[in-house]
Amino acid sequence: MAQVTLPSSVTIEYERQGSGRPLLLIMGLAGQLIDWPEGFVEHLVGQGFEVITFDNRDSGLSTAFDWEPPSQAASVTAMLTRRAVSNVGYTIDDMANDTAGLLTELDIVQADVVGMSMGGMIAQSLAIHHPQRVRSLTSVMSHTGDRRNGGLAWELIRRHGLPRRPDRELAGDQAVRL
Repeated sequence: MAQVTLPSSVTIEYERQGSGRPLLLIMGLAGQLIDWPEGFVEHLVGQGFEVITFDNRDSGLSTAFDWEPPSQAASVTAMLTRRAVSNVGYTIDDMANDTAGLLTELDIVQADVVGMSMGGMIAQSLAIHHPQRVRSLTSVMSHTGDRRNGGLAWELIRRHGLPRRPDRELAGDQAVRL
């Protein structure tokens, strides 16, 4: 793995595997570059891609920021009322700019881009604000950010908000139920 420091002073941890057409994988909230399954990445490399994975800011070995994120209750309330979460230290657009900066530092003019969950939102923002950098876009398990459409089902929000017992043996069962 390697690091680059962007002009914004954000340091991004990244890994490049294979050679060929650049394929950038953007992980979601709290995910790290190591969360992409090895077999998946190896398959993509085998298909002729140079696969680039990285840690978003505040994730893994990339720059960590000193700010207090909104509480889970504030986030759920914002989701239910379809309002923006307040008190954020940076935005999805900032993270998309980090991504464009990473491509610049790696001398990649254009890449196929795959984003998962929040990474899909970052990828969409990258395509909107830096369209020349994106050859193709795949957004997996993600959202457009439109507060009027595509919200979570109330039952899922309710289950996600339930306290989980700190029991290692039950953790798997609780995750499956969620």
